[in-house]
Amino acid sequence: MRDVLPDLLRWWRAGETVGVGTVVATFRSAPRPAGASMLVGPGGEAVGSVSGGCVEGAVYELGQEVVESGEPVLQRYGVSDDDAYAVGLTCGGILDVFVERISPETFPELGAVADDVEAGRPVAVATVIEHPDPAWLGRRLVVRPEGADRPASADRPEGAASLGSPRADAAVTDDARGLLAAGRTETLTYGPDGERRGEGMRVFVSAFAPRPRMLVFGAIDFAAAVAHVGTFLGYRVTVCDARPVFATTSRFPAADEVVVEWPHRYLETEVEEGRVDGRTVVCVLTHDPKFDVPLLEVALRMPEVAYVGAMGSRRTHDDRVERLREAGLGDDELARLSSPIGLDLGARTPEETAVSIAAEIIALQWGGAGRRLHEVTGPIHHGSA
Repeated sequence: MRDVLPDLLRWWRAGETVGVGTVVATFRSAPRPAGASMLVGPGGEAVGSVSGGCVEGAVYELGQEVVESGEPVLQRYGVSDDDAYAVGLTCGGILDVFVERISPETFPELGAVADDVEAGRPVAVATVIEHPDPAWLGRRLVVRPEGADRPASADRPEGAASLGSPRADAAVTDDARGLLAAGRTETLTYGPDGERRGEGMRVFVSAFAPRPRMLVFGAIDFAAAVAHVGTFLGYRVTVCDARPVFATTSRFPAADEVVVEWPHRYLETEVEEGRVDGRTVVCVLTHDPKFDVPLLEVALRMPEVAYVGAMGSRRTHDDRVERLREAGLGDDELARLSSPIGLDLGARTPEETAVSIAAEIIALQWGGAGRRLHEVTGPIHHGSA
């Protein structure tokens, strides 16, 4: 929902009612992930996408019906080989889409949620999408990390949000906080009253975690291209270099911040302050031993980080590994280093190299092999059920 939130919030603040269809579960080669949303605006506007075009028309019509009736609907869209031209997914995937209407009356906490998202504060919205009692459908909880609950306000009245029972609220809050910490959006299953081993109630948890970070070290022309691609992929990008003449915002307009500091000192501080997590990617582009060896010592010893890549030739890589071994790093730590950085795309320009680096990050995130799709079999989208 993050992509359509500005439009939704604009209509919400104007007191309008909006139909919202959200992908809550995917199976096989579904084109959009859980959390993708489509809006049906008060004037008939269509904003966003749930399937890349396959079932948008059907969801649009259902959204209009839900706005009129006020009754939320959980709808499954798929396709079979003998019915390929029916409303469904020609890719062969399956989507569960939950369609509801949102207004200041049905979702009074939306303003506070949007404030959290805008400020980069973690927040999750848990919505009942299936239950034996229809009265539970569409009920939601706004969940924040423990100790981070905000005081009541005009758009978040105290005690307004409950799924239907204290037991269900407690179970879902606990699990939603776990998903929020991991930055994952997921549908959870419980018994009708929140029993953990039961069935009957499904709750969709949309986790709005702060953007994952991309730390780019080395203020060179390749770094500008990597920062641009990183921003495009949704990372909060920091470019760091110890040389103030090169580390300037004018040279890196796509970066969220440009820091002048010795790279290893900056990374040590970020780790100590808890601003590096398991979603953080580190791109070392300095290929200068006095910068990258101390930096990689810190990066490769971090307990949680998604990716550490370092630019340089194979000769540079061999020299770098030898220096790191002398610094005390072992085989397990060195195995985490992607060097030379990127996938083998034959890249030459800074922009092509940035695509190569991004491709390696994506492949590692989702378990891709980096091969041409026509050479492999099985699901296109890794991680699909």
